[in-house]
Amino acid sequence: MTGRVIVITSGKGGVGKTTTSANIGTALAKSGSSVVLVDTDIGLRNLDLLLGLENRIVYTLVDVVEERCKLKQALVKDKKNPNLCLLAAAQTRDKSAVSAEQLKSICEQLQEDYDFVLVDCPAGIEEGFKTAISGATEAIVVTTPEMSAVRDADRIIGLLEAKEEIKSYKLLVNRVRPNMVQTNDMMSVEDVCDILSCDLIGVIPEDTGIITSTNRGEPIVNVEDSPAGQAYINVARRIKGEEVPFMDINQPTGFAAFIDKIKKIFGVKSKANPDKE
Repeated sequence: MTGRVIVITSGKGGVGKTTTSANIGTALAKSGSSVVLVDTDIGLRNLDLLLGLENRIVYTLVDVVEERCKLKQALVKDKKNPNLCLLAAAQTRDKSAVSAEQLKSICEQLQEDYDFVLVDCPAGIEEGFKTAISGATEAIVVTTPEMSAVRDADRIIGLLEAKEEIKSYKLLVNRVRPNMVQTNDMMSVEDVCDILSCDLIGVIPEDTGIITSTNRGEPIVNVEDSPAGQAYINVARRIKGEEVPFMDINQPTGFAAFIDKIKKIFGVKSKANPDKE
């Protein structure tokens, strides 16, 4: 049985696509699946940094295509999880260095040895996007609850629908802030789903721990008690076919949860629901 090739895309830059790729890949690997992450953002690679593997890159995707090394030589194993590998992008070239046919061929080779091939797609809808989706049969579209990001996601969904090889695509809504949703300063997840008419695979709450984990080269799924980490783990479980209920991201966590508990002990009524004891 050949592995599944899933492209992780967004259209808009800066919505957390690479963070999503690193965390879903790590979560799938932790669950026992063999995973390879393919960074197709040639010229602006970041996936190696998020995994803490930047000093281990010897060969890249471009080296494989130009036959300076074999595919297996370019794969870098994760420090902590032997089930996870990275095929890094080249920093010194541009997106034209790898064609759609070449990437498709690489994905076909990888899916013979791995359960999941996750392709981290560059931002935009130009040549890099068309190349990144060439070997995939599934897609995860990442957006944040902002109108500009949702509009770009809508454009991406249209392009995915036009590609026969993409059999299914799902939506992941990132950086959701429940307090802003409640005050109508941010679109709700339901609003985003209604606009995009797309099945939901994950809701990731805003989590300041992601900044720290990114700087350390440590995916947030490896950090205990992280709301975002747990949400990414749930996404990985859904990818594998499990029915996992969506987290209640309105529940306070950390210091906010502690304050909430103190209020309950002393019978302080919540501002959000003053009539409820």
